[in-house]
Amino acid sequence: MALVRDDARSLLGKAEAKELHELLAQQARVRFDAATGVGEVRSWENSLPPFLADVVDAGLGHVEVLLEHRLPYTPKRVDALLCGVHPTTGRPSYVLVELKQWTTAESAGDDLVRVPQYGDKPVLHPAEQVRRYCRQLVDFTPMLAREADGVYGIAYLHNAGADGWRLRRYTLDEYGRLYTRDERQALIDLLRSLLSTDERTRPGARRAADELLAAPTTPSKQLLQHAAAEVKNREQFVLLDEQQVAYSTVKQAVELARDENTKTVVIVLGGPGSGKSVVALSLLGDLFRDRRRVMHATGSSSFTSTLRKIVIGSRSTRVQQMFVYFNSFIGEQKNSLDMVICDEAHRIRETSVNRFTRAATRAAAKPQVQELIDIARVPVFLLDEHQVVRPGEMGTEAEITAAATAAGCGVRVVRLEGQYRCGGSEFYEEWVLRLLGLVELPPIAWSALTEGAQDSYRVAALPTPRALESWLLAQNPGGDDTARIAAGYCWPWSDPVRDENGKRLVDDVVIGDWRRPWNAKDKGSVPGAPASHFWASDPRGFGQVGCIYTAQGFEYDWSGVIIGDDFVRRGDRWVARRDRSHDGQVRRATEEEFPALVRNTYKVLLTRGMKATAVYSTDPETQEFLERMAR
Repeated sequence: MALVRDDARSLLGKAEAKELHELLAQQARVRFDAATGVGEVRSWENSLPPFLADVVDAGLGHVEVLLEHRLPYTPKRVDALLCGVHPTTGRPSYVLVELKQWTTAESAGDDLVRVPQYGDKPVLHPAEQVRRYCRQLVDFTPMLAREADGVYGIAYLHNAGADGWRLRRYTLDEYGRLYTRDERQALIDLLRSLLSTDERTRPGARRAADELLAAPTTPSKQLLQHAAAEVKNREQFVLLDEQQVAYSTVKQAVELARDENTKTVVIVLGGPGSGKSVVALSLLGDLFRDRRRVMHATGSSSFTSTLRKIVIGSRSTRVQQMFVYFNSFIGEQKNSLDMVICDEAHRIRETSVNRFTRAATRAAAKPQVQELIDIARVPVFLLDEHQVVRPGEMGTEAEITAAATAAGCGVRVVRLEGQYRCGGSEFYEEWVLRLLGLVELPPIAWSALTEGAQDSYRVAALPTPRALESWLLAQNPGGDDTARIAAGYCWPWSDPVRDENGKRLVDDVVIGDWRRPWNAKDKGSVPGAPASHFWASDPRGFGQVGCIYTAQGFEYDWSGVIIGDDFVRRGDRWVARRDRSHDGQVRRATEEEFPALVRNTYKVLLTRGMKATAVYSTDPETQEFLERMAR
């Protein structure tokens, strides 16, 4: 989908008349249901006229141009996509172009650069950016994958002179080339070598654009083959009991969908550590090897980023793009996948709209669960209803079943009863559920619950946060285990600051004389601190306090949990206090929602530890209660 399509000559006329940027902004509101920022409109106004003039000067005024074309399975848009006929082969030829107003840049290592207008925040090298856009378009458009030599990528820095651009050593190829203002003639020569200048090819250019816009989007066979090669040698999981039932249920549904043209929704329910993600990764690996069209989606940036890093690593950015988000399927063709795995499905939201969406469009938006059901023959939902921690999260068995039934789908439900996190303790999850009032049974002391049993899991309540931190450090003398402290969102969260020693995190979590920073907000621009996505898995995460949004979905060996003043024990009940929370989203919850969201938050935090969990409360009465329960 493109915001605007026309031949280059007509678009240049609109740009010179100061109409094109306004047309793009108007179309953004209509087609993408999104308001457009002043900066983006200004970039259209400044970048498109010189670029379109270059295209026309190259004798390519007749080629079709797609402006702001959205790439498959991602909200990313390429600035301009030229559609024409290759002068040598006579086949369709597509040139993706990223336009930059930058005048200078410097390397930030690997494929990153720093430019003055972004301060310390690194961004992708523009050649790498357009290279990845080309790969995304080809990998998810089978029509192009069959003749991938007809796709090319160019980054054009029309304001930068050769003297201001110091990144010439970066690897360039057909998907990622780079030109500056001083190389305008070389750019024109390249465009003429990729797109025919013969006006008689105008019908072919239109046909090339028509075919691209109408082409089905789904993972290509080449991408699936590449994915299978990436995961085939990775460690295989052993599935036990209900895990194997869930796995077999999905595999059977996929086979049935192919053989009998059916559509089945599979719901896999399980608590923390029940093996939901193990089932997901096993299915992905096997179905990749079977060349099935499959993708993995979550509602968590941290979880998706970590899966990309752990499952694929840095070896293949191509395969990483098969791990996407719940809102990645807006406008995609129905049943274009054989299976989509919706991991952490309790985080499904009402719709995929965002804060920029107009009220009228928001009211008519399709439910997100319906988008997820529509996209695949077998949508698989893995969820724990006790992990809903934000207003608007509505992934429940009842909601998914109702949506599946309304869509005419069969429904299969599998419940995972095992406990493989928390040291496999058969008692610890029960202790947490009773502690927080999530079941009807009353809280019980750990020693009483485990009396006579040989349970290796350890529970402790420490009198101060300093004692909590020291206890965690003492559990890991060899340095091989992981330990983290997470807390309720009960303190402000400052942006990093810069002092004489450089950029640093602010010690926002203050309890008496103990002070620690929250985990980093951004993508690792603070020295010594990992990106927020990797707080739970990067050794540098210890020393920062994690929150629900960086802890959910992960596990570590030794877990410390600070229960803040938003959730306190009064007599025989818990009291959730909205005025003590600093989580803006949760504070906006209804009177009925708020206590459940806070309770679920602490349930998630208390079930991250594989070997032990230690707790501390900032409230004296609650601390006394925890010390009794942890005995």
